Amino acid sequence: MPIVHNVPVVQDGSIARPRIGAASTMTENMTIDLLVVGSGTGLAAALSAHEQGATVLVIEKTKLVGGSTARSGGAFWIPANPVLAKDGANDSPERAHEYLTAVVDGSGPQARWESFLEHGSETVRMLERTTRMQFMWAEGYSDYHPELPGGSAAGRSCECRPFDVAQLGSERSRLRPAVMEAPLPMPVTGADYKWLNLMAKKPIRGFGVAIKRAIQGIGGKIIGREYAAGGRALAAGLFDGVVRAGIPVWTETSLQRLVVDDAGAVTGAVVTRGGQEITITAKRGVVLAAGGFDHDLALRRSVQSESLENWSLGSDGNTGDAIRAAQSVGADVALMEQAWWFPAISPLPGEKPIVMLAERSLPGSFMVDSTGNRFLNEAEDYMSFGHHVLEREREGRPVGTMWLIFDQTYRNSYLLGGQVFPRMAIPRNWYENGIAVRASSWAQLAQQIGVERGVLSESARRFNELAAAGVDEDFGRGNSAYNRYYGDPTITPNPNLRPLESTGLYAIKIVLSDLGTCGGITADADGRALAADGTPIPGLYAIGNSAANVFGESYPGAGATIGQGLVYGHIAASHAVAARVEDASAR
Repeated sequence: MPIVHNVPVVQDGSIARPRIGAASTMTENMTIDLLVVGSGTGLAAALSAHEQGATVLVIEKTKLVGGSTARSGGAFWIPANPVLAKDGANDSPERAHEYLTAVVDGSGPQARWESFLEHGSETVRMLERTTRMQFMWAEGYSDYHPELPGGSAAGRSCECRPFDVAQLGSERSRLRPAVMEAPLPMPVTGADYKWLNLMAKKPIRGFGVAIKRAIQGIGGKIIGREYAAGGRALAAGLFDGVVRAGIPVWTETSLQRLVVDDAGAVTGAVVTRGGQEITITAKRGVVLAAGGFDHDLALRRSVQSESLENWSLGSDGNTGDAIRAAQSVGADVALMEQAWWFPAISPLPGEKPIVMLAERSLPGSFMVDSTGNRFLNEAEDYMSFGHHVLEREREGRPVGTMWLIFDQTYRNSYLLGGQVFPRMAIPRNWYENGIAVRASSWAQLAQQIGVERGVLSESARRFNELAAAGVDEDFGRGNSAYNRYYGDPTITPNPNLRPLESTGLYAIKIVLSDLGTCGGITADADGRALAADGTPIPGLYAIGNSAANVFGESYPGAGATIGQGLVYGHIAASHAVAARVEDASAR
């Protein structure tokens, strides 16, 4: 019996599944069925392929497992899935189709998002079978464009319930941490965050959520459990499923190049691990799930905007390796100018931008550009925000430095940057580094943020006039159910609008960050990478942010990034397994 990579090969060519620990020491060339490059939503491809009988190896460039998934909010947007049905959401494939027709609006291949809809429910069922995760509907978290035909104000986003990462055992140390961590052991879900943010305004609901999660987190610690929520819970649940299945995950392993046979099919890859090149033969293909080119600033400035800085919140390993490898074997790319844009608080020196979720939507605040003028609906979804900022730049009217302005009542009422609680002083280093300023009048504030006094005063007068009436005639803030989700329900008639007081003013510098790029390898409805002429490259698949966005230039709802990664992971794995079976039958 021949030996490949210290694993016995049985007569049908399959490989006995090694223990994870054993896999961590293997360095010889090896043969498997499917190679998955990337450990975020790529783990869904690994789980699906394994369940269907394939041998799988996952490689990850960095030291940690989870990719940008672990750093995300953790929601997944998959319409009409079993979790929605169980939790009482009134959704259907037909309404979802109507919505995506409207929201994508021809900017992405229809066959791609129709395949996503077709396979969404079976993907969720697969994850329920292959992991220990339990999912719930984030009721009320509206689609990002609920006013469009088929849109849902009740929302279609789901998330993982708090997950005990201690179940990973010795693999726990390889799990990537979250971007936002609570100061106490509290597994805060996306649904929880809304109410924690409103603790000062809705104390019964807010403190109830806080106490529940504190009991779960602190109590869990006492009995040896470590609960995580959000993207870290989802990544942990996927990783736990992979560990339990015996699927090896090689960290600190970089893709060098794809291996192509004489017929043009991708049959494996050459990777570097521990300073050694290893050739991995993948009989059923390679799934590229290594994220986008978030941290390739030179490329981003050439295809997106010359004004960008390296402020992406995507995983630090996302430098476009998978996309370049695919291009080297003839794959085409699309939507390279696109990203999951995300306005954030300007970073401290040497750090990443500070995440903000509800801040732009809350009453008693508005935003201005470098001229002191208000310039958009502050509460719109974050990708649309980025589109509007970059559209201004292309028109020759760049917004320049952006400021979120608010008053003392706002500061006393809401969480800021996920770390400054109501009534807490804004950190001194924010002031010292020009991220925050404070003033006692509009004139003084104008001087501190470098805009004309008369312009800022007029912007404030106009905003206060509209806020008092409860209708934003200029930009429509509060018109959408999505705007209102992160508003303050104690403020009427519009939970997103309240006039600012004329004293006790603050301004926070805002930058255009992102959750990752979403342009990449063109792929078909089966997840196969496509050449420039539109023909599939046999044996090569692209999913998640390594592939061009399934939804074109749009972002339909919270978790659409993760949703398409999970679903296309299952689609690609299923196609790879089926294709191999068909090949065997043909022989």
